[in-house]
Amino acid sequence: MKNHKFIIQPHFRLHEWVAEEKGYFKDEGLDYDFMETILSTDGKAHAQGDKFGAMQTFEAGRKSDISCACHWTVNVAAAKGHGRLYSDAYSVSPCGVFVPADSPIKTPADLAGVPVSVGYQSGSHYATIQALEQYMPLDRINLSYKEGMLFGRMELLLDGKIPACTLFSGPYYFAEQLGLRKLTDCTFMMATMLTGDPDLEDVRKYFRALKRAQRDIDLRPELYTHYFKNEFPKRFHAMMDTRRWGPGERIVFEPYSRAVFEESREWIKERGIFEDGDLGAKSYDNAVVSLSL
Repeated sequence: MKNHKFIIQPHFRLHEWVAEEKGYFKDEGLDYDFMETILSTDGKAHAQGDKFGAMQTFEAGRKSDISCACHWTVNVAAAKGHGRLYSDAYSVSPCGVFVPADSPIKTPADLAGVPVSVGYQSGSHYATIQALEQYMPLDRINLSYKEGMLFGRMELLLDGKIPACTLFSGPYYFAEQLGLRKLTDCTFMMATMLTGDPDLEDVRKYFRALKRAQRDIDLRPELYTHYFKNEFPKRFHAMMDTRRWGPGERIVFEPYSRAVFEESREWIKERGIFEDGDLGAKSYDNAVVSLSL
């Protein structure tokens, strides 16, 4: 029997905030709490350095009942037993590789050998490889992890201290607003992780609320882009004009299928993203959970 509120950890998207504003969670009868970790810590929760990323947060144990990350990491983390991948929906986030406006780097091919700052075993890591391998051999893609996670590398790029980095969601729009130059798109899929043993009826309620929020965002995105500030460090707020930003991540209520699960694992394996080759032993049937919404 459930003995705590359903804990939600937002992930740089608008949906949870819209669902709360419109009362959709309450309409579903969901008893919930937000676990927001960016605004409350001014980004310090996202400041870990070299070789710490989304995968390591799953290994350390996430405290929320439900959270998101790139589908590659959720896939492997679920196969390793760090939660269960929710397979009835996925989402798609805008993402791109950015350089300063005055950078001599003009095309994606010019990035051969140039350090591109990404989050280790996080969406930007995989997405940058996926985008750049169209332009150069794998051994010429030079990824740098030492700048830390999303807001750390974004700030370094804004200050001109790194030559290139990969940004997604709100930071992607912020970079565009400030005139940084996108060399290539690397939009990617997100997946949802259920941690521990949450009440599956709560999961149904949560996604029904998000489905309503998605429709609202599709119809009038300009009413809700201000919610990006809820997950940005306060030091950036005065510079942000979210009226110019797009809607960000979009939830797709279609299955993360067995074929997608297996194809993604093969892609990760071929590129040696996990140095020990351990992508987890759990099969699709044991790593995912599917519900009827």
